[in-house]
Amino acid sequence: VPPEKPVNITCWSKNMKDLTCKWAPGTEGETFLHTNYTLKYKRRWYGQDNTCQEYHTAGTYSCHIPKDLALFTPYEIWVEASNRLGVAVSDVVMLDILDVVTTDPPSDVHVSRVGDLEDQLSVRWSSPPALKDFLFQAKYQIQYRVEDSSEWKVVDDVGNQTSCRLAGLRPGTVYFVQVRCNPFSIYGSKKAGIWSDWSNPTAASTPRSAQTCSCCSPHSRHGGDGGVEARPPVRHRPPCPRRATYGCSNLGIKLYDQWRVWLQKSHKTRNQV
Repeated sequence: VPPEKPVNITCWSKNMKDLTCKWAPGTEGETFLHTNYTLKYKRRWYGQDNTCQEYHTAGTYSCHIPKDLALFTPYEIWVEASNRLGVAVSDVVMLDILDVVTTDPPSDVHVSRVGDLEDQLSVRWSSPPALKDFLFQAKYQIQYRVEDSSEWKVVDDVGNQTSCRLAGLRPGTVYFVQVRCNPFSIYGSKKAGIWSDWSNPTAASTPRSAQTCSCCSPHSRHGGDGGVEARPPVRHRPPCPRRATYGCSNLGIKLYDQWRVWLQKSHKTRNQV
């Protein structure tokens, strides 16, 4: 059977001098015959075809072009599949190197407690080294999960800062945290670039809570006989924050801290009565 045309060509550049592309062999996969794949590329307005030489650098169907690429110039890229029974050519992908830049994951990710606050963690990291060599900025994302869960929660509002406080966490709980980076505004490019891989997970635990907060629970509690005892209403109660991360918003953290101060004072007053 002749080969199917390759599909899903995606490319990225780590340093604006190279390009790595990968593809899929076709909707039905490879045939029983051995199939050769050749990635070719050329500048859009120039007629000379070039052939990629470094294959299998990012998986079975991939190739790396290490140098001699021009900036501010669209490239046409395609893959040819061939076996004894024929040749199939993918659709042509057109791209500019500046629009597909990515980086290594952020390095030196540190997660630590915020004093004795049992529901917060501080996350700090360093920008990827490539950001220091080229004229572009970066935005970051954080994802975190508790130790006994596989579900990650993502913080999108980190912006271009390299630190963040996670609030609304469970006391006495181990969290795993990862950070990734997306370069943007590369030499004025309007596209956002490509997200890096996530950094390796970094673990830290929140302090154990000295007391259980019930201010956000319904205003009732169980009496000794199993009934429900009404709780006196608390006047001037500020709205309870949602028990979830406030991301890296300074305003959100400030409001959260104000709520905590009020909560501590209310517990102190209640214990003195």
